[in-house]
Amino acid sequence: MKKLNYFLAALLGLSITYTSAQTQKGSVLIKNATVITVTNGTLENSDVLVQDGIIKQVGQNISAPSGVETVDATGKYLMPGIIDAHSHVALDVVNEATAPIVAEVRMRDVVNPFEVGIYRALAGGVTISHAMHGSANVVGGQNVTLKHRWGSEDPADIMMQDAPRTIKFALGENPTRVHGRGRGIQPRTRMGVEAILRNGFNEALQYKKAWEDFNNSSSQKGSTMLAPVYDERLQTLVDILDGKIIIHCHSYRADEIYMLINVARDFGISKLVFQHTNEGFKVAPEIAEYTMGASVFADWWAYKFEVYYSTAFNAAILQKNGAITSINSDSAELIRHLYHEAAKTQRYGGLTDDEALAMITMNPAKQLGISDKVGSIEVGKQADLVIFEGHPLSVYAVPQKTFVDGVKYFDIETDADDQRLRVGPTEMVEPIFMTQEDHRCMQDVELNFSDISQTLFNTNY
Repeated sequence: MKKLNYFLAALLGLSITYTSAQTQKGSVLIKNATVITVTNGTLENSDVLVQDGIIKQVGQNISAPSGVETVDATGKYLMPGIIDAHSHVALDVVNEATAPIVAEVRMRDVVNPFEVGIYRALAGGVTISHAMHGSANVVGGQNVTLKHRWGSEDPADIMMQDAPRTIKFALGENPTRVHGRGRGIQPRTRMGVEAILRNGFNEALQYKKAWEDFNNSSSQKGSTMLAPVYDERLQTLVDILDGKIIIHCHSYRADEIYMLINVARDFGISKLVFQHTNEGFKVAPEIAEYTMGASVFADWWAYKFEVYYSTAFNAAILQKNGAITSINSDSAELIRHLYHEAAKTQRYGGLTDDEALAMITMNPAKQLGISDKVGSIEVGKQADLVIFEGHPLSVYAVPQKTFVDGVKYFDIETDADDQRLRVGPTEMVEPIFMTQEDHRCMQDVELNFSDISQTLFNTNY
């Protein structure tokens, strides 16, 4: 028996070692770069030393420790890895569209590490993406934050295990179309969406109270009270109420944005981020005061009726009103040039370099609850870094090398024509999608390209 215990302990030790070994941590010294820290200004002709995946030194004339590779970035720019706060890359399925509330489902269960979109994102300098549930439900599933460790075959290895839990909510046309018009159940209107939220949270409060009563009773001698039936859906809503989960809510119109702010205030919820937020500029002070900010498109709108009223100055207006603002992609294609999307805030709003770049680095990190780990070049943070040829906000900028935890996952000099890890016999090398219909965030975009659209609205695309 003693030998068996030793054997089992050895196996356990090996499994722990193997698991921890899956996440690579690199060491590298990047020399002579123009270092854009985002939080502490821009440092000319400076070095960044990374050891075991962590930034150890930032300054000049740093020497490489024994065995650490040196990368000469003379004439180039170094910035923090880009973070996409709204993505569906690397997910095999996106919507559990069977009920208005499906808080129990988790995107971490359908992560596909073989999706070549991860590599393409790295080629655009994106090191982290927030892989979200779709927007068919008022309360969707739980999202997962991914680190783009391309080449890993274990889904767990590309998940950012130390990131907080987040969940997807959706307002407006998507849930009312899917459930009201599609299935004849609540919600069919915007007021029905609010009712779903309030009823769901009130039921969660009753569930929480039932467990509190049981736990209090079970400590008393002679108690015969039975435990409530465990409900994963309600428990997730309780975790939201207790501040353990950050809400990321698909939204467009100012009235529905303000509605959710009021619902959140009524239930004591402060961990709330708005996604898309096209009319956020109308309620920017309220977003700044009561929420964790807004993640927006740079200049996408008018692809369906509830998104007809917007402005390219949206991000800048939110920023100037004190709202934490990020720019996202919601697209496997747009994710590759988020640095260009950030640059639009200088054309539309006159933001500074640091303000614009914060919208794709530090600000999304704050909205995901990971700003203590990533989002800027600072000693002690995880070494997610990108080397650019040309300033990242220039139209001529080209990412050269991308590092995640100090490990180089993209290098333009060694970029092969086909970087897929697995190839299906019927898979296209470059699949083309006109819309994002699979996750409904951009539902009905195809109308703009249809014959009926050209007839009704005299469009010609």
